[in-house]
Amino acid sequence: MKIYSKEQIYEGDKLTVERQKISSVELMERAGVQIFNWMHLRMQGAPVPIHVFCGIGNNGGDGLVLARHLVLHGYHVKTYIVGYSNKRSDDFLAHYERLKGVTKSWPEPIVNSDDFPEIDEKDIIVDAIFGIGLNRPVTDWVKELFVYFRKTKAFTLSIDVPSGLFVDKPVADENDVVWAGFTLSFASPKLIFFLPETAKYTEQWEVLDIGLDPDYLLTTETEAELISKVEVIPNYIPREKFSHKGDFGHALVIGGSYGKIGAVTLTSKATLTTGAGLVTAYTPKCGYTPLQASFPEAMVITDGDEEKISNIQFDINPTVIGLGIGLGTHDDTINAVEAFLKTNKKPLVIDADGINILAKKKTLLKLLPENSILTPHPKELERLIGTWTDDFDKLSKVKAFTKKYKLIVIIKGAFSITVFNDKLYVNTTGNPGLATAGSGDVLTGIVLGLLSQGYHPTSAAIFGTYLHGKSADLAVLQCGFESLTASHVIAYIGDAFIDLFKEPEPPVNPAPKEKEEAGTPKQVEVKK
Repeated sequence: MKIYSKEQIYEGDKLTVERQKISSVELMERAGVQIFNWMHLRMQGAPVPIHVFCGIGNNGGDGLVLARHLVLHGYHVKTYIVGYSNKRSDDFLAHYERLKGVTKSWPEPIVNSDDFPEIDEKDIIVDAIFGIGLNRPVTDWVKELFVYFRKTKAFTLSIDVPSGLFVDKPVADENDVVWAGFTLSFASPKLIFFLPETAKYTEQWEVLDIGLDPDYLLTTETEAELISKVEVIPNYIPREKFSHKGDFGHALVIGGSYGKIGAVTLTSKATLTTGAGLVTAYTPKCGYTPLQASFPEAMVITDGDEEKISNIQFDINPTVIGLGIGLGTHDDTINAVEAFLKTNKKPLVIDADGINILAKKKTLLKLLPENSILTPHPKELERLIGTWTDDFDKLSKVKAFTKKYKLIVIIKGAFSITVFNDKLYVNTTGNPGLATAGSGDVLTGIVLGLLSQGYHPTSAAIFGTYLHGKSADLAVLQCGFESLTASHVIAYIGDAFIDLFKEPEPPVNPAPKEKEEAGTPKQVEVKK
């Protein structure tokens, strides 16, 4: 799924009005009706007080459309106009008049904190105050309103984005933003739903299709894409009946040091389980017995050093190489890595101390083969690219880094993001159980296993990140978040592959008849 920028959404609105020969007022009607359909389907006329807070721009206009349809269907609704300015958009004014035409309870103005209404914890708040066009901090009394929303503990539904949240830059104060229980986003989710600093402002989200011009949506190239099963299935390479292990590559895993042979074992197991034809582990001498005993499917080559890698030499011809897992950063090891990189031409996946060594000696970055894949966690990434002021700055620096060195970087996190040149691929699988020792080693192995089989490096990074998260999602159904281990993730890689081709779940029950009669575009739900 594409993640459109605010400029692209505005352009989509404009082209839709032109090509479908409708007015912007009618397009706003569509948006408001889709919000109403979503609520009506779930509430079925429940007598819950609903407080609709409307700004004075187009987001507020969407709220006015919603309020009108709630009134027409007998809901207990109160509407408020948050008057943070004297300027009203034309479409807002048009729908304001339409709402006045169906109820004697006209919207109540709010111009300061004295006007805040009483809201019970069991009520519903609809936040339609600011949309994606916000470009400056909110005024103090509006901030107080947002804080009041949180204090009420009422369920809060935001329209398009939580009010006060910028879509292209950070916020200075968390009290400047509505904390939404749910956000209904138009056309696509927003990138801010997936960044560490801004994802917290909405617990869940769904996308509503408001009928924007399909040709525009299809042909418009976006900076970011959301990766789910639908996006990764086309990357899958099926196996031929008469294929053999030589067809799926020979992966070499270079890593380990005294006390960290387990990391190499996890990566090697994940590599083979993901489909590499052969796996060889290159470790210090102390790794020979543990690997041979715990992972008989792997071959093992040992360094001359007992406890660390100090001279990387092997007489095999691997297809791909994984580097850095449990490696350590001893001076001898750094020198060995440098000597290896000066002669290596094989595709690389680099993790952990491999990244730390590159950070210590950045001249080595120029030795990496094009499209090498790096899988840093946040602290390793900071060592590599330097500190950042916010998530947007981080993404900007990573994009510049990948372009400079022609690399692929997987930024590990709750929503891992694969960065290649100017593109961001946001992964949707995974869960908090992955915050455990060794899970990063498994990700390296999964990506390495795909690369070994001939997947393009970008596909291997995107697909591998998806499989890693999906394996964890399937595993936690049996063991829970707290008990998930990296070995569990490996055990469920096969199930993650099988899940790719499972039949989709049956559709949700059809909407009430009122939805069909509205003549609006069919609703599309995309669950986080």
